[in-house]
Amino acid sequence: MTYRRFRSRLAKPIEMAAFERPALPGSVVDAVLRFHDEAQDQGAGRTLLRLSEKRLRAPEVKKALGKLCARAANVSVLWNEDECQIIRVLEAA
Repeated sequence: MTYRRFRSRLAKPIEMAAFERPALPGSVVDAVLRFHDEAQDQGAGRTLLRLSEKRLRAPEVKKALGKLCARAANVSVLWNEDECQIIRVLEAA
């Protein structure tokens, strides 16, 4: 009995979703950390930091973000007060 020879199949390219956004620039995260005006205590030394609509209209925030102001409106940073470090960056879809 003979076996047929193995033929490697070409891998099909992975389809990327049309709505997929590029990665969030570090300048947006930096602006949220520097200019945030909304802070919600999450417990255990964690705080959720955001920029309000009013703060996004401020000249210094507009200058720092440029065209990314609209995207920064949907960004929140989960901050660890005890360690002074970012836990997670969240972006609403």
